[in-house]
Amino acid sequence: MQPIHTLSDFFTRTGARTHFYTMGRRVAPCPAETLVAFESGEQGWPQPWLGQAQLACVFQLSPESDPLVWFLALPLDEQGHIDPVPRDAFLQRLLETLGRTAERLAGGIETGDGERIDNLMQDNPLAFTPEITQRAVLHARASADLDRSASEHLELAEAYLTGQLPADGWQALGLQGIADFCVRHDAEQAAQLARQLPALPVAALRPLCHALEHVVPAPALTDALIARGETAAAQGDLETFCACVRAVGQGETQRVGRWYDGLLGDAAAAGPDLLAAIAARGWAHLEDAQRLPRFLDVLAGQGEGPFMKVVRDLALIPRLRLPLLMTLRQVDPESPVGRRLHALNR
Repeated sequence: MQPIHTLSDFFTRTGARTHFYTMGRRVAPCPAETLVAFESGEQGWPQPWLGQAQLACVFQLSPESDPLVWFLALPLDEQGHIDPVPRDAFLQRLLETLGRTAERLAGGIETGDGERIDNLMQDNPLAFTPEITQRAVLHARASADLDRSASEHLELAEAYLTGQLPADGWQALGLQGIADFCVRHDAEQAAQLARQLPALPVAALRPLCHALEHVVPAPALTDALIARGETAAAQGDLETFCACVRAVGQGETQRVGRWYDGLLGDAAAAGPDLLAAIAARGWAHLEDAQRLPRFLDVLAGQGEGPFMKVVRDLALIPRLRLPLLMTLRQVDPESPVGRRLHALNR
């Protein structure tokens, strides 16, 4: 019997039906092979957040049992790879709780075991509590992946967001219903929502945007969100504007990248809130030979603290690390980034 060295080993040995999800930067399915490669040190965490690999482990001990959820924040090193020491300490405590025999785990964990290991999370230094929207989106995704029904709030959210209810009906909406709609809606419903978006009250639009951050918006919906973001900017509504910027983060690059380019070139729009929104949710659109230097130039004008914080954060993203480092190495000394780097090195 092979020893248990990783979380992947543990869940494989238990026989539980398990789904993994990235959290923090984006709530998204995480293939089991990605977790294996990360834990072995072969690759960095694909979506680091706050210097951590924030992971949700959703596992079902039997077809009849309710799923259990662990939220784990695994510390990363400077290159975005796992720091194995905290993970190993957690596994040691877990195995001691269950009894370290391979035979016990080979037979699968039972309901009583699940309750004990779930209780272990209460004083676990790796445990964290995601913010409420991310919890709602995870519940929506996991329910769909486990072939379970959506929440009872979906029907009302679906009716409202597709224009079947009056505009003032938003007060009856539940966040879980909005999250379920964002995860489960089809192309026709996306088109219906796009038509409704200009008239949505801000109180309904913002939670909708927060949930849409974690899905790929259809082109028509992306266009509608961009238009609503422009309206919010013109009205001086910074919070709604940034919510729209974040909501299109996974949208089609041709559409979203063009909008981001315009915003980065607008001195009135390109402030710290916009830059934080792009870095947090629209980072994929920075994989561009012109847009990344432009973003860094604008960022350099925000001061030493914000510049270094965002650069360090983006450098942990595997797809951005090399382009970012190359851009910094090749920067013109007289550019805003060049002057910022010179000031930091003095």
